Amino acid sequence: MRLSVGCAMWTHTAWPATGEKLRSYASWCDAVEGNTTFYAVPARRTVEAWAQQTGPDFRFVIKLPKTVTHERRLSGTDAELNDFLYTMEPLGSRMHALWVQLPGTFGPNELGSLAGFLRKVPAGLRVAVEVRHPAFFAAGDAANQLERVLGRAGAEWVPFDTTVLFAARPASSAEYEAQSKKPRLPRRMRALTDTPIVRYHGRDDSEPTVAGWRPWVEQTVEWLREGRSPTVFLHTPDNASSRDLARRFHDEVRAHVPELPPLPDPAETEPMTLF
Repeated sequence: MRLSVGCAMWTHTAWPATGEKLRSYASWCDAVEGNTTFYAVPARRTVEAWAQQTGPDFRFVIKLPKTVTHERRLSGTDAELNDFLYTMEPLGSRMHALWVQLPGTFGPNELGSLAGFLRKVPAGLRVAVEVRHPAFFAAGDAANQLERVLGRAGAEWVPFDTTVLFAARPASSAEYEAQSKKPRLPRRMRALTDTPIVRYHGRDDSEPTVAGWRPWVEQTVEWLREGRSPTVFLHTPDNASSRDLARRFHDEVRAHVPELPPLPDPAETEPMTLF
């Protein structure tokens, strides 16, 4: 039985660290979103360093580059996919899932491209797909069509729950920026595989953030009792509190499932000095 929690990054100015920042982060959370790979593919030696700073059970959910998902829209990307997977190879078991985040314009009429792409992903590699086109969240058959495509490939549908973020007008510049950039879509809570992945976005204030994740605590408890192994990522507008909130989410779930192993105690950081 395992619940992994994490954030959208492993380094933040609000998170003091001694030595290697990823190693420090990995003592707080046991999963991370690999968002940077969307913008640029790192050198393989950089990925080797990621592996060296994390244990074999750490979970990376690595986002495909935008050249594959947004520019080429999954078509004619065999070489790019193979090169990317070669670069990520040093992660080994840490590569929990290949994250395919599709643009908001990628709709039901392009599901054939998604199906074709998924057939080219090597067997044994988990795939997690995030869609943002409103048709997949509206009444109609689009969601069922997408589930059939994902089901045939054994892929997961990743929800990005921003309902709490958009529940009130922005109270800060960070909330304003988050509302201007994040998708505003209905909450979806159905898992297709034994390893569901959830992205949850809260507010600056921890009170509405914690109140808003109650449905996810309940759902996560249910998944664990069904034998699934979920991963939940916590976001806030500036993400300064997301690391602590991720651990708090894990604690709340564990209060309902006492047999769930606790997260390890975070590594201590040395206090800043003037010398």
